[in-house]
Amino acid sequence: MSMAFETSRRLKQLPPYLFVELDRLKEEAIARGEDVINLGIGDPDLPTPGPIVEALKRAAENPFNHRYPIGRGFKAFREKVAEYYARRFNVALDSDKEILALVGSKEGIGHIPLAFVNPGELVLVPDPCYPPYVSGTLLAGGEPFRLPLSEEQGFLPQLDKLERSVLERAKLLFFNYPNNPTTAVADAAFFEQVVFYAKKYGFIACHDAAYIDIAFDGYRPPSFLQTPGAQDVGIEFYSLSKTFNMTGWRIAAACGNAEVISGLASVKSHLDTGIFGAIQEAGIAAFDLYDQVVPQSVRIYQERRDVLVTGLRQQGWQLEIPRATFYCWLRTKPGITSAVMTRKLVTQAAIVATPGHGLGDAGEGYVRLALTVPVERLKIVIERLQEISWDEDEA
Repeated sequence: MSMAFETSRRLKQLPPYLFVELDRLKEEAIARGEDVINLGIGDPDLPTPGPIVEALKRAAENPFNHRYPIGRGFKAFREKVAEYYARRFNVALDSDKEILALVGSKEGIGHIPLAFVNPGELVLVPDPCYPPYVSGTLLAGGEPFRLPLSEEQGFLPQLDKLERSVLERAKLLFFNYPNNPTTAVADAAFFEQVVFYAKKYGFIACHDAAYIDIAFDGYRPPSFLQTPGAQDVGIEFYSLSKTFNMTGWRIAAACGNAEVISGLASVKSHLDTGIFGAIQEAGIAAFDLYDQVVPQSVRIYQERRDVLVTGLRQQGWQLEIPRATFYCWLRTKPGITSAVMTRKLVTQAAIVATPGHGLGDAGEGYVRLALTVPVERLKIVIERLQEISWDEDEA
């Protein structure tokens, strides 16, 4: 007879992971025989470029890569990250002390509270946000303190509105620009404000830059590390996932303050043994292909953005034109909640979207649509939206 095992209190604090729930809704629609268009999870449909795959194949045949890749990541990979930061942002990084290879940026985000947050201490998290900011905090025994993001304030957290007692208890601040899910971007003034408050109150600034290379109309998002004093107070998580269509490969880097990098590296040394060496070699190849790969991907996403935004606005939907990321942050119909809207999208139109409230209470009244299907499918999305009945009682 199987024994019953009770999960920990920390695990019980966590809500069901949002994208698991979205996957369940999608599978139910598929089981009904629907032609599902999945605009839920932010997973690029574009394949990893062939030369990167070929680099992996070659590296996989090298017996050196069959052993534990212990350490902070291959020196050659860390040097490529440093070269990228120097070229793209004019930021100088010491590849030995200020760069740490990660098994995807989600892993680093989830682990950094374990390095610096004690039970009961506060972690400042935007609301809405990428869920691991909250779950990583809770698993470390910390307390998430939510910073509502509002359209009126450009979806920027209002650090100057926080009480002194909150700022004094804070150990970490998570922030993310270009922003998931709102698509907002941040300027130098906001990053300067982060540095000011981090220095004044002694918390670590953790910038998630997963979408920093996916931007439109000639816009080039800045790195937080470009900000004077940023490397004194924090780090930036840079991911190859979206930039090079490598979400499944799990490769990223934490960059910035050497002391923070060292703390995160210490946690990782106890919990993982690094990234498969062949994937690191593929990552090196990816950076060498940056000028070929990234502009092409951006053109594709920009075309998709233009088709979807134009179609939505013609139907009277309210949304800003995204300057970056591959999302649209769409206001729901008046009187319709995020949950009702996403349910209607699945049941009446076989469209999977992300409900805003699932990413935080301040996300209520919005849904997130990912630009991760071809233009032809987005045109079908626009057509299907016209068929939906938005009466509440028909959800």
